[in-house]
This record gives sequence, structure tokens and C-alpha cells, in this order.
Amino acid sequence: MFDLDPRTLITILALGVVSVLTRSLFFISSSPWTLPRWAQRGLNYAPIAALAAVVVPEIVMAQGALITPWSDARVYATIAGLGWFYWKRGVLGTIVTGMAVYLPLHLGLGW
Repeated sequence: MFDLDPRTLITILALGVVSVLTRSLFFISSSPWTLPRWAQRGLNYAPIAALAAVVVPEIVMAQGALITPWSDARVYATIAGLGWFYWKRGVLGTIVTGMAVYLPLHLGLGW
């Protein structure tokens, strides 16, 4: 079916052991383990940081390069969506406003 040499098998097993050990470290400890206060505070910002890391490159980059801001519908849709969110604080309205700006510019003008 497939050829598996011993070196590849040892590498896979070693990576599995390392993965299990690092993920089960919290369960192996016999005493209760708590994060320091600064780490707990920092974890509060992890979801928004992860979301920004995914969304921002999609807005400002195309094919690995920064976009030309005046000819891309994503910039105007983002500005409109941010404006709606600042004004009304609603997620659905933000999405609808952004798409209402994006679709005509993208489909009509080809931006």
C-alpha cells in the first residue's frame, strides 16, 4: 500500500510523544496549577488578536502584496462596516452594510 521506512516511523512516534506530553502537562501535575495574573489578562485579548490576524490580511492584501487602496471594494466595504458598527453597534447591520457597499463596487465596477 505505502512504503514506510523506520526513520519516518520513529519521527512520527517521537512527534506523537512530544505532542501528548506537552498537551497533558496540566493533567500530570498533582498540585493545582494557575496562570500568573499577567498571563490571564493577556489571554483575554487572544480571540480578538486571532480574529484580526485572519481578517486584516484579507482586507489589505491581494496575492501577497498590499492593495491599491482607491480601486478595491474591500476598503470601502470595511470603512462602511466600521462606520455602521461605530454608529449602531450591531453585528448584523455591520455585515449587511459592508456587503451592500462591497457587492455593487465589486460586481458593477469590477473592483
